[in-house]
Amino acid sequence: MSMLSNLIRALRLPFITASALPFIFGSLIVRKNFNLWGFFYGLIAVIATHLSANLINDYADSKSRADEQDKKYYAFFGGSKLIQEGVYSAKFYLRLAVFFGLLSFLSVLLLALNLQDPSVIVFYFVIIISSWLYSHKPLQFSYHRVGEFFIFLLFGPSLVMGGYFIQTKIFPSLNSFLLSLPFGLLTTAILFANEVPDSIEDNKAGKFTWVSICGRERAYLVYFSLVCLALLCVIINAVMGYLKPLSLFSLILILPAIRATIVLKQYYTDKIRLVESSRLTIAMQALASLILIAGVF
Repeated sequence: MSMLSNLIRALRLPFITASALPFIFGSLIVRKNFNLWGFFYGLIAVIATHLSANLINDYADSKSRADEQDKKYYAFFGGSKLIQEGVYSAKFYLRLAVFFGLLSFLSVLLLALNLQDPSVIVFYFVIIISSWLYSHKPLQFSYHRVGEFFIFLLFGPSLVMGGYFIQTKIFPSLNSFLLSLPFGLLTTAILFANEVPDSIEDNKAGKFTWVSICGRERAYLVYFSLVCLALLCVIINAVMGYLKPLSLFSLILILPAIRATIVLKQYYTDKIRLVESSRLTIAMQALASLILIAGVF
């Protein structure tokens, strides 16, 4: 049982909702002549790519020693710590990352055959290379204050517009782009909330995030702005008719966002207390995604 729990921990499996739900949403924007096999191949590619990126993130952060300074496992930030605990080697993470990368590539090949469109292979390579370079050399986006921007693109427009393209073969699309904005912003808020407790160790390891710009004491302002902007995008999409009125129920999620903001403001030096802000943000993103999925019907 411990082997299974360690594998789930290494893969960061609970975080898969951050990629799967936006893709499902994008696939359901237009439901006429639904391409079930295209949806299936696309979903497998999305999940496998996300798992590959999670693994390469731990591998890269172990090499830079960003995760070495605090070896306590917090579940939501700081990595899985299994390399630091000696449970798995860094090479194990790398090999498993390659395995899931190959699985995602196979799914994309099947998707290209299903759609009879080889352009999806090109898009796929752009996405998986970007997801690896988020953590890994030579570019390491997450180390140079642009990781947040790439997370926004990868977990917002890429997923929603990708799901929409599989069903409609339309790219780019203004409505699918606008509909992707809440997802990208909320996932960026997850990342940012997780960066606050790690900021001191990250800076020592040469990993500079947005927190290094605003400072931990003012990070709550950036966090709350991201959430408010995401909810504003929901309102705009509803006003434009891209979402049904049901989607406005997601605005109630401002309440857990306020709680998370208070935690970030008052306890920015306390990693144990900051687990709450991370947990609230992940739950908020998942609940908002489910409400928005209901809101396209």
